[in-house]
Amino acid sequence: MDETANGSDAISAAGFHQASGVSDWRVTGTGPQAVFTATSLSHAAGLVAPIVAAAERFGLRPDIDVRPEGVVVRVPYAGPEGIPAAAVDFAAAVSVAAAAQRLIPDPSRAQSIGIYVAQHSGADVRPFFTAALGYEDVGDTDAADPMRCGPQLAFNPITGDSPSRGRTHFDVFVPADQARARVDAALAAGGRLADDSHAPAWWSLASPDNHGVDIASWTDTYD
Repeated sequence: MDETANGSDAISAAGFHQASGVSDWRVTGTGPQAVFTATSLSHAAGLVAPIVAAAERFGLRPDIDVRPEGVVVRVPYAGPEGIPAAAVDFAAAVSVAAAAQRLIPDPSRAQSIGIYVAQHSGADVRPFFTAALGYEDVGDTDAADPMRCGPQLAFNPITGDSPSRGRTHFDVFVPADQARARVDAALAAGGRLADDSHAPAWWSLASPDNHGVDIASWTDTYD
C-alpha cells in the first residue's frame, strides 16, 4: 500500500475540492463531510456496507451517522497535517455507491459545531469540562468527545477581563457556498451582526440577548 492509500499523506481543503468526484462533499471543522438524504432507515443503512468497504480499501476510519432521514459521512483530519490524501478516492467511491442506491446528496446540510469556552487568563477550566462531559484533552487547549459525537471544545483565555466571568460562544462551520445564507437567516431571525471584518472566513453574530455565534466557512477553502 502506498503513502496516499494508507492516509499518511495529507492535503488541504482546496486540494480536496480540486479533485474530481467529490462535488457532493464539503470540508467543515471536523474534515470532509457528505450528507446523503434517504427515504427510510433501511434505505440509509444500505450505504453502510459500501462505506465500510471503501474505508478498508483506502485505509481510512470514517465516522458514519445513520438516521431515517439519511447518512452523514465524515473523514476526520489526519492530525495537524490536514486531510488524509486518501479521502479523495474514498469520497468519490462513497458518492458513486450513494448514487447507485438513489441516495440524494445535500451539501447544504453539512456542518460541524465547536464551542469556544472563554476563560479568565488566570483560570484553567478545561479539567472541569472534561470531567463533567467525559471528554478527553486534545493538544494544549482543546477537548473532544472520544466518540466524536459531541462538539469539540476550545478554551481561550480572556486577557484583562474580570475573574469568574466566562464568555463562551459557538462556532458553526458550514460549507463556503452556504455561509452567507446561514448568516442572513440568523440575522432575519433576530440576530445582530457583531463583526464582519473577517468575512467571508467567518462572521461574528450575537443573539437578541447577546450570546455569540460565529458562522465560519474558512475550513472549506483553506489552501
